[in-house]
Parts: sequence; C-alpha cells; structure tokens
Amino acid sequence: MRLHVVDHPLVAHKLTVLRDETTDSPTFRLLVDELVTLLAYEATREIATEPHEVRTPITTMTGTRLASPPPLVVPILRAGLGMLDGMSRLLPTAEVGFLGLVRDEETFKAVTYANRLPDDLTGRHVFLIDPMLATGGTLVAAIDYVLERGAREVTAVCLLAAPEGIQLLEEHVGDRANLTVVVAAVDERLNEKAYIVPGLGDAGDRLYGIV
Repeated sequence: MRLHVVDHPLVAHKLTVLRDETTDSPTFRLLVDELVTLLAYEATREIATEPHEVRTPITTMTGTRLASPPPLVVPILRAGLGMLDGMSRLLPTAEVGFLGLVRDEETFKAVTYANRLPDDLTGRHVFLIDPMLATGGTLVAAIDYVLERGAREVTAVCLLAAPEGIQLLEEHVGDRANLTVVVAAVDERLNEKAYIVPGLGDAGDRLYGIV
C-alpha cells in the first residue's frame, strides 16, 4: 500500500477552512469540491495511458490518451457524493458507480445498504472516494467489493485519515491489491466515538445537513 499525503499550500489552506466549525454548508461543499480536484491531480498521476495519433493545424503527432477500459469512480454514499464533481472534473470520461455503506455507531463496522457497481471490473482502475478514513472499516469493505469483481488497481481519495484506519488498510489489503491512498492530511488519532481528532466533524452532516 502506498500512502500519499498531498503537501501543497492550497490544500492546507482549504483544509483549514473545512475544519473550522463556523464554515457553513454551502462554503463547505464548495471547498470540498475544490480540494478534491487538487487531490485528484495527484491521485491520477499513475493512471494508465496509451499512445494516440492526432493531426494538429500544422502536422500529425503521437500524443497520449487514457487507456481502455476507462477508470471507474466510486463515491461511498452519502458523503462521497460531495467529492464526485471534483473527481469528474479531471476524469470526465470515467464511469461512475455507487456504493452505500454506513458505519454502525455501536460496533463501528461498515454495513452495506446499496450497491450499483458493474459485475465485472476486470482490468479496471477504480477510484474510491470518501471524505474520512477513520477506523478504515468502510474503505476495507469497499476495497473488498471491487477486488472481488476483478479490479486491477485501487486508488482511495480521502480528505483526512487517522493512523488507526491506515494501519487497518495495511493489515487487511497486504499484497492482494495495488492500492494507493491519497489524503490531504493524516491526523492524530480517533476518539472514543471513532471520530478523527482534530478532524472536521461528520463530513456528511456538514455537506448536507443532519437528516
């Protein structure tokens, strides 16, 4: 597993505003969208490409295009939806699947309630997007889903990660997959309620309100 913490002044600035409890939901959504675009730039650095010949106004040349099959972007519902536009802006040709996972607040384990993914992901590069890598249980379940369907490479894009979640991913995934985790920051720890400290609160509630 490769962990990439994006070290950039704009990332640090936008993340700080997201952490501020006085930041309202419309501003929070806008900043998540902008921040994810910055993270997506780093997350797609190793994306597969192939040569492609085009004709310019002057001559012909061999350029580059994304390889086939197209990548698949999978937001983990519901909070991952707030990251989808930021990813799609850089990967407009990617297909989109959806995976609904919710954390049981007593056991802290992920429970699946929705799955809209292709049955066959053979050879696909899958980008899993979820704001928070806390205990790691949700992301582990999502990784298992796509690996069982034949994904060849998995990149997880998160705003924040806790050391406990990173450790679980390392232990669970091991050599089973080519996994990259891209985050804006790794925070201190989890508290007794499995929230990231200092964190930014419940990302879903701050994106969409409490329902």
